Amino acid sequence: MTQPISHTIPRLVMQNVSKRFGATAALSNVSLTVHGGSVHALIGENGAGKSTLMKVLSGALEPDSGHMTLDGLAYAPRNPMDGRRRGVGMIYQELSLARHLTVEENILLGLEPSRFGLVRRGHMRQKAAAALRCFDHPEITPATRVADLSVGAGQLVEIARAIAMGCGVLVFDEPTSALSGEDVKRLFRLIGQLKQTGIAIVYISHFLEEIKEIADTYTVLRDGQSVGSGSVGNATAQQLASLMVGRQLDELYVRSPRTPGAAILSIQELSGMKKPQSACLELRQGEVLGIAGLVGAGRTELLRAVFGLDPVRSGQVRIGVYSGQAAPAQRWAQGAGLLSEDRKGEGLALSMSIADNVTLTRLTGLGGPGLVYPHRQRAAAKTWIDKLNIKCLSPAQGVVNLSG
Repeated sequence: MTQPISHTIPRLVMQNVSKRFGATAALSNVSLTVHGGSVHALIGENGAGKSTLMKVLSGALEPDSGHMTLDGLAYAPRNPMDGRRRGVGMIYQELSLARHLTVEENILLGLEPSRFGLVRRGHMRQKAAAALRCFDHPEITPATRVADLSVGAGQLVEIARAIAMGCGVLVFDEPTSALSGEDVKRLFRLIGQLKQTGIAIVYISHFLEEIKEIADTYTVLRDGQSVGSGSVGNATAQQLASLMVGRQLDELYVRSPRTPGAAILSIQELSGMKKPQSACLELRQGEVLGIAGLVGAGRTELLRAVFGLDPVRSGQVRIGVYSGQAAPAQRWAQGAGLLSEDRKGEGLALSMSIADNVTLTRLTGLGGPGLVYPHRQRAAAKTWIDKLNIKCLSPAQGVVNLSG
């Protein structure tokens, strides 16, 4: 692991960093200081500029202006590999692993030890094993195929990769979004161990309770600007939330008045091929129904069966006046929608524009028979862009360029 450095010397300094995309100012004079042996929380709503700032740090984006130093030396990475070599490790929310490769191949990917043009497999396995020894997970071996690991275990492989390259700064981007409660506890224990080695950790999260538990200091971004920073111990969750949204909040979790109406979704003894097993529930108009359970309990499978994505072995689904099994296209026509947990793989067509994605499920009325008129499509998309306050350049912008 990286050797400790003096906690009085800032390990990472980002000063007055700015970045524009056309007319949109994604970052405007943002400053951030992180000391070795500490966790610095980067907080902000969607579109606040967190991802853009971290892309500048990693070398994926070049800033328009500003200055960065790493361990007191000027830092201006040309690309992500350059950033990795300088000791900046990124643990993304959506894991960047080659699932068909082994753990050791992923840990040393791009940094394989070689001699006379040949990869030194033995040396490679030793380096991977040394990085894995930092974790209490003996089931993760260098020879294990990443496709056979859980999401939580895959995240540990990403961290091991950062350790193997000798990182001095480690960024966690929404690391707990796909983890079980026990995996979150393990991750927090590991972050505590990493702190002790002198690594500077940047922790990005929407969960203020997590930030209060794990972070030492914080910076809040809003609309691409730094609007507050300080010690986490001196700030309440309500104060942090107020900085995020730009107004005083009387309550963090406000419940709107609700009067349940008629049943709009009814599930009776629903069983899939494996999961769910005899599931029953009822959702009424005006209600918010929470479905809870551990990873693997069958929550995703239940919703996929309801929406017609997975086959149903027995049971009944009633949506309004419609009853029985149906395909996804029929569920759309019946007024049901599904937001997948895998927005990158299933929820969005990343190669298409915002307008294409917004209108993809309902092209009726956007043109003549078999046609879509671009001006009508753009107008329909603009309506939802305004309603949902989607921060973008235009409906024609590629959806892949948006923040999470």
